[in-house]
Amino acid sequence: MRESESPVRAMDDVDAVTQAVLTASRLLVAVSARSLAEVEERVTLPQFRMLVVLATRGATKLVTLAEQLQVAPSTAMRMVDRLIAAGLADRQANPHSRRETLLQLTVEGRRTVESVTARRRTEIAAIVERLTPVQRLALVEALNAFNQAGAEPLAPAAEDAPAHPLGWTGELPDVS
Repeated sequence: MRESESPVRAMDDVDAVTQAVLTASRLLVAVSARSLAEVEERVTLPQFRMLVVLATRGATKLVTLAEQLQVAPSTAMRMVDRLIAAGLADRQANPHSRRETLLQLTVEGRRTVESVTARRRTEIAAIVERLTPVQRLALVEALNAFNQAGAEPLAPAAEDAPAHPLGWTGELPDVS
């Protein structure tokens, strides 16, 4: 923060927030790339994103999948074809409309998502452990607001995680 700036101005600076988010996104992309290292011969980062959407949504129509990924249906179809060839996804007839096809993960696809996510969770947890409890709470609140603004659904919690990841009610503690 420059000396001439007030703390309120610095906190409201879209450019500063954007820079911080871009820096964090570089870190998260690096973590993501490392977590995919074991499966990178079979799955690219965009294909993994598709697997995650299928894991989250369950059986999904191609058009809906393309919308979720913000890609053209033809691009989504090529990605699906590659995932099917790799044994990570398959097609099935929609039981409610035979003219529609649903896409879903195979057992191997679900195992891949779980394995990559576990590696990613472990590495992110190691980074988060370096933060103070107050920094962790502030990060949770900021990222939840950011994710909500970007319409990203909440990632699944670890099996043994409490309902609120830090055990707090969502209010910042009074540190004055």
